[in-house]
Amino acid sequence: SSLLIRAYVLFPKSHRKFHAPRHGHMGFLTHKRSKRHRGKVRSWPKDDPKKPVHLTAFLGYKAGMTHTLREVHRTGMKISKREEVEAVTIIETPPVIVVGVVGYISTLKGLRSFKTIFAEHISDECKRRFYKNWYKSKKKAFTKYSKKWQDETGKKQLEKDFVLMKKYCSVIRVIVHSQMRLLPLRQKKAHIMEIQLNGGTTTEKVDWAREHLEQAVPVSSVFYQDEMIDVIGVSKGHGVKGVTSRWHTKKLPRKTHKGLRKVACIGAWHPARVGYTIARAGQKGYHHRTELNKKIYRIGKGVHVQDGKVVRNNASTNYDTTQKTVTPMGGFPRYGEVNNDFVMVKGCVVGAKKRVLTLRKSLLVQTTRKAKETIELKFIDTTSKFGHGRFQTAQEKFVFMGPQKKHVLKKAPEPVLEEPL
Repeated sequence: SSLLIRAYVLFPKSHRKFHAPRHGHMGFLTHKRSKRHRGKVRSWPKDDPKKPVHLTAFLGYKAGMTHTLREVHRTGMKISKREEVEAVTIIETPPVIVVGVVGYISTLKGLRSFKTIFAEHISDECKRRFYKNWYKSKKKAFTKYSKKWQDETGKKQLEKDFVLMKKYCSVIRVIVHSQMRLLPLRQKKAHIMEIQLNGGTTTEKVDWAREHLEQAVPVSSVFYQDEMIDVIGVSKGHGVKGVTSRWHTKKLPRKTHKGLRKVACIGAWHPARVGYTIARAGQKGYHHRTELNKKIYRIGKGVHVQDGKVVRNNASTNYDTTQKTVTPMGGFPRYGEVNNDFVMVKGCVVGAKKRVLTLRKSLLVQTTRKAKETIELKFIDTTSKFGHGRFQTAQEKFVFMGPQKKHVLKKAPEPVLEEPL
């Protein structure tokens, strides 16, 4: 006990600090609900005329997460050549349809749209985007415009517009829309966005856009394996929340009058206003965010027919040759099955399930070891994500469990009901 007393005298208890880092990043103020549901690209990658013409972004839909196993091959790392389990996100990316081209000219105030040309045939899912109430409307969108492609005067005008675009425009962007009918979602209204074309001369860009009008562009022609991309979207909404949940401020002591999930001091007497940097209750989530440097682990091909056979092996690897798709047992919770092309990205991405995401090529020149590392997956997990999944495929489950009641009922012949005389 004497030793304890001596220690207390030598090292008395310190007082509480009066300074601490602030709660919450001020770079993301104001925390408002996003004006748009689809992520907007605010900056495009720098154009390089030496490269071939290519799209710089794509539209995808968040399906869910799983995990992968791989060997790390990163030079100069202690972890190198070890196996690592990593979380990955599956983003379903059915081909986008090119329906228009927009030319921009450079002015002193920035870019100005010069000409916009739409395709002759535009699908209903795209037209729905131009209406608030589709079923009550007369569905007349683009009926007059499409006649331009048919009569002589209209053709001459369109040809003239293409020539003027090649002559004066400095930036060419294409208007694309997603294919909602290919997705397991209720929504029928397609998402439309402008995507910048980079590479080649302006003439080559306009020609590329003209060739691809009404054509489908797959994700494999935009991104490649092991590429670093940026994901732009709107985060998951949480409604109105108090300061403790919204800013993660410290709770007050238990006996505090009028509640303890509050901020005790909201500023000095003067200035006699509440500063914008003070944590207050309000909207949490549903904010527009851009997340940089997400590594592509796999660009998977959707379920397709080859030589008269249905191919379902987009989750197979060189080590795990089981014929299986990336969809886990029972489907992705709150999403369903992934039957189209998909992008597998390392880590998590912004937004709730089913949320539309904009995938953009990186603005930076990637030089790090992590960015240049080649990824070879050993195994992709496809167990059920709803509970404690044990089986990778339905066949594996059948081998272990044996025939179940549903299998017996399927095989049993239906009883024939005799008609009364």
